[in-house]
Amino acid sequence: MLSEQSTATVRATLPAVGAAIGDITELFYAKLFAAHPELLRDLFNRGNQNAGLQKRALAGSIAAFATHLVAHPDQRPDVMLRRIAHKHASLGVTRDQYRVVHRHLFEAIAEVLGEAVTPEVAAAWDEVYWLMANALVAIEERLYAGRRVAAGDVWREWTVTGRTEETADCTTFRIAPADGSPAPAHLPGQYVSVQVELPDGARQIRQYSLSTAPGSPVRAITVKRVHGPAGAGPDGEVSHHLHARVAVGDTLRVSLPHGDLVLRDSAAPVLLASAGIGCTPMLSMLEHLADTGHGAPVTVLHADRSPADHPLRADHRALTHKLADATARFWYEESAGPGDGAGRLDLADVPVAPGTEAYLCGPLPFMRSVREQLLAKGVAAADIHYEVFGPDLWLASA
Repeated sequence: MLSEQSTATVRATLPAVGAAIGDITELFYAKLFAAHPELLRDLFNRGNQNAGLQKRALAGSIAAFATHLVAHPDQRPDVMLRRIAHKHASLGVTRDQYRVVHRHLFEAIAEVLGEAVTPEVAAAWDEVYWLMANALVAIEERLYAGRRVAAGDVWREWTVTGRTEETADCTTFRIAPADGSPAPAHLPGQYVSVQVELPDGARQIRQYSLSTAPGSPVRAITVKRVHGPAGAGPDGEVSHHLHARVAVGDTLRVSLPHGDLVLRDSAAPVLLASAGIGCTPMLSMLEHLADTGHGAPVTVLHADRSPADHPLRADHRALTHKLADATARFWYEESAGPGDGAGRLDLADVPVAPGTEAYLCGPLPFMRSVREQLLAKGVAAADIHYEVFGPDLWLASA
């Protein structure tokens, strides 16, 4: 994939680019939003931008892609690319936007690295960029074609048909297409993007997992109200808007479902581990397993602050009880009841069947801990799948 000449140049300059990638992405976003303020207003998550999370995720993905190309010039890191492509498809990203990104990114590279960016260096990193960009475009266009829509045409009007306060900070919204058409098919574990118009006129977008199974007659999202630290900017502005302003009968702009963390069609034992609001894709998977009569062992694990903070706790237990061979274990940092674990999720006395397929969703430290424990119990790395809410910082923090 990467030419021999560019491979040598990228290998030689990767340490310098890697060391400066934080400054490069910082300047890139400044240039991008100065030229296209509508992108920050209506496409990019302002909370993640303010907290620096998107910058870290972009830096991590560029560095990981370039490192992979240098080590394996004839291969692509398809798992990483699919994850990014699904997120882009849920936002309606199109081919033309990659040219806009290219212009401002390479201006930032040239400005930060200065005379070190010779024509040879620029050409090599240009090749890296377009290998990544074109691979993403190809995956995204296949995703659009699979939905039988034009590239970027993912948005539809949906009506809120029900609302349930699950906990003090979590609310479930049941939604249906406003035009009365059937809800688009989804796979267990996928998410939708929801765009709302905020008081300042911005049309901000957030992703929320569908917490119902594909066979369910309803579609639902469960939204946790995000409380950012004082002075941290607009973190949580969409979740607060949904909680405070959206009622039954209101209309939301919702994307077609996407997401690459989906339950595999397999007869293997399954382990579903979540923390906090990370239970929502797990609930969709669990309901699907119950609907299809999955016969192999299913282990359901969840960690939360307290039973009162555990969203959809009753559904978690009820769906587990529908399966022929399933167990549920919950851990709580506060107010753990009889049969519950106290503190953090601990797999020490949890049986894990051979050949288990594991699915994880929650904060990054939680997933790292669970993954390490599963590996120690003999679960193959290839059989451990994860979902991160927000920018994927796994690579950025590696």
